[in-house]
Amino acid sequence: MLNLIGTYHCKADSKGRVMVPADLKKQLATVAPSGFVIKRAVFQPCLELYPMEEWQQLMQKVSGLNRFNRKNNDFIRRFTAGVRTVEMDTAGRLNIPRDLMDFAGIHKEIVVSSAISIVEIWDKNKYEKAIDDAANDFADLAEEVMGGANDDNGIS
Repeated sequence: MLNLIGTYHCKADSKGRVMVPADLKKQLATVAPSGFVIKRAVFQPCLELYPMEEWQQLMQKVSGLNRFNRKNNDFIRRFTAGVRTVEMDTAGRLNIPRDLMDFAGIHKEIVVSSAISIVEIWDKNKYEKAIDDAANDFADLAEEVMGGANDDNGIS
């Protein structure tokens, strides 16, 4: 399983090209030849970059949904809205489609942040605000999610 590490500050040019930081590029080297899928995030105003293998695994789960259930059908449509395949060019850049840049409010200053096996791409100001907004609630969230209240295998 891919376990990406790091948060990087980058710039997007006027055409939506982003130079992937060298450290992240090394981490993605084994999956880069297969390409990536970029999409709108579900819960935040950012983009998610999936290595193709991770995307295929996710699509296996999604494809198991009954398309004759209206909620499932609506979910699939919204979840895959704006989805694109992208590749890293020979210079190590990703080209983010304009509509996805608009969705995430990306202009120039961006943050590329690992999220286990995917990468989040944020407008720098929105990323900082999201981190600041969550700071007060993070201890409660960490306790609820990882505290082991429902599980004997808590992390700490």
